[in-house]
Amino acid sequence: MEQAKSTWVTRSLDKVERVGNKLPDPAIIFFICLLIVWALSAIFSQFSFDAIDPRTKEAIVINNLLTGESLADFLSRMVTIFTGFAPLGVVLVAMLGVGVAEHSGFISAGLKRMLDATPKALLTPMVVLVAIVSHTATDAGYVLVIPLAGVIFYAMGRHPLAGIAAAFAGVSGGFSANFIPSAIDPLLQSFTQEAARIMDPTIMINPLNNWWFNSASSIVVILIAWYLTDKVIEPRLQNVEVDGDPAEIPKFDELDAQQTKALRWATATLLLGIVALVLVLIPETSPMRDANGALTSFQAPVMQSIVPIIFLLFLLPGVVYGYISGTYKSTKDMIDSMTKAMQGMSYYVVMAFFCALFIDAFGKSNLGALLALEGAELLKSLQLPAMITIVGIVFLTAFVNLFVGSSSAKWALLGPIFVPMLMGLGISPDLTQVAYRVGDSSSNIITPLLPYFPLVVVYCQRYVKSTGIGTLLSMMLPFSITLLVCWTAFLLLYWSLGLPLGVQSSYIYGG
Repeated sequence: MEQAKSTWVTRSLDKVERVGNKLPDPAIIFFICLLIVWALSAIFSQFSFDAIDPRTKEAIVINNLLTGESLADFLSRMVTIFTGFAPLGVVLVAMLGVGVAEHSGFISAGLKRMLDATPKALLTPMVVLVAIVSHTATDAGYVLVIPLAGVIFYAMGRHPLAGIAAAFAGVSGGFSANFIPSAIDPLLQSFTQEAARIMDPTIMINPLNNWWFNSASSIVVILIAWYLTDKVIEPRLQNVEVDGDPAEIPKFDELDAQQTKALRWATATLLLGIVALVLVLIPETSPMRDANGALTSFQAPVMQSIVPIIFLLFLLPGVVYGYISGTYKSTKDMIDSMTKAMQGMSYYVVMAFFCALFIDAFGKSNLGALLALEGAELLKSLQLPAMITIVGIVFLTAFVNLFVGSSSAKWALLGPIFVPMLMGLGISPDLTQVAYRVGDSSSNIITPLLPYFPLVVVYCQRYVKSTGIGTLLSMMLPFSITLLVCWTAFLLLYWSLGLPLGVQSSYIYGG
């Protein structure tokens, strides 16, 4: 029975992969989507809608992007749309430092030592755990953990795409699961509090109002990703040949005496860098804190400096390792490492150009906002029991997430509708926010509109040249569906047991 089930799952995923890989190149898909958005904006701009945009407090209006004025504005902003595309700078700057650490041999040497200490059977849960914790450093997981997971799996004799899938599931699918508070907590709380004050002007929401549930969710995400990676995804990849460019795939030979010495000095440099950073952050008057002395708010300089910090923490030990091991003979060797890293990102830069143009047009058209608002109004009109309503919010959020990638942008739209609506039903803003976060995380890994989705495709192509959108979708679909169903069930169980959601949180709003 189990074998038949596995065969059915494998056939279904193979079909998703075949269909997905018949699609045009991702860059062309984004361009086609841009044209579709333009056409739809022109059509729907002719109609009036009753949905109220919470950002303007007025009826939502679809903006026609095909008017002469709109097209002129688009052309005049094309360059800045591309250069202002947030993931582009994050990826390229981080990869400059990572490139030095990688091509000097520091990462390869460090992984060799780590593999000696990590049992093969526990590799998957360890990768997922690290991926989840990486949320603390905002988007660091996308540029560090996911590619390194592929390297580690490959070095252990396992399929590298399975490692990438496991890490992607942890970083993006488990976006709202973390033992450690991150900057996303106060960001979402700020929207929740403003939405709640529509009903109660004096209400206060704690930024850590979901912390306990998020921590418990980490265990759920790890177990799900562990099982699916080892029992579903990797067995399916057994016949997928690793045919990437040998020069791009790290080699793992035994370390000689000089490399061992270089690794020790490079690791010491990395640790000194971390200690120095901690010492700078500790004082209450630290310039890396925000005006209120907080470190985890989005206004705190340290949170805005995550990428430069990553750059330095990889650059410095990479340089030390390169010179001591003999990999680097001059500064030109270091620059050559950065150049190689950028060459590997050239395909991503092309995709990012078209992705940026599409996302900008989709946002300016208000089509995504209309979709979110109409869906929320439909859910509101059904007047379902509390638990079913919470499930509806989870699934509606997961669906809207396929079209509006930014977590904060979606919550800015949905929060002012969901939060007051459920407060009227006696459900607290804390519980509503938790439901939103579960739905938002679960479908991250299957939406090509996620800004980092094309980057993960590039990581996979490093090992399997034929990797396309369909390949990645077929790998991540089991994670997404299982997370959506099991995480929602876990939320209902957690709720029924009355376990605390977080700090100063509740399930019930009493008015």
